[in-house]
Amino acid sequence: MSGGAPTADFGAGALSRAAALIHTLVTVEALLLLAAAPGLVGLFLLGPDPAALPLAAVCLLPLGPALSAALYALHHRGHDLTDLHPARTYARGWRLNALAALKLWTPLLAWLTVIAFTLTHFSATGLPGWWAGALGAIGAGSLLWGAHALVLTSLFTFRARDTARLAAYFLVRHLRATLGAASLLLLVAATTALLTEALPALLAAPLLLSLLHSSRPVIAETRKDFTA
Repeated sequence: MSGGAPTADFGAGALSRAAALIHTLVTVEALLLLAAAPGLVGLFLLGPDPAALPLAAVCLLPLGPALSAALYALHHRGHDLTDLHPARTYARGWRLNALAALKLWTPLLAWLTVIAFTLTHFSATGLPGWWAGALGAIGAGSLLWGAHALVLTSLFTFRARDTARLAAYFLVRHLRATLGAASLLLLVAATTALLTEALPALLAAPLLLSLLHSSRPVIAETRKDFTA
């Protein structure tokens, strides 16, 4: 009606933005599970046998590119319900970042597998007990480094060694972001131990969105100081 107050365009309101977020999360979650499905099925078939840890690491290889593509899609998500393309954005993120993610994800998995295998067979190593605590701390630090590296490799184009250095730098440079990643890892560990290992997989998209939120200082500094 002419002469009245202008009305907001469809898709611009709070309810529409919430619906857009939910649609994006559900779509990204489904695509992440689909991309990682071969490895997840293999993990289910292997079971919890510690002797199968090397095979479990191989099964987890597809998860790295899947997580990277999900972070890319969530970071570039649309806020307008009338203009959403999360599946297209996820596919673009996978295409752009799969190889770069694997270059960091593969050695991280190998390193964590060595630590986990040592801890599960610790009595056979003959090492003093404090070594177990040290290995656990090293493994936790490696996971936190991996969280920063995953965010960086998903949103920026750096050489693998430069991404690795930046991830290590941000571990202490932005302690709040590191603590945010640590809280998410603790949540994943707790839900896996107390409920079911399937729950973190089913909640991967909102967990990754939380990781992006806590990583905003890392993303902002990288964009400002380390990109042209």
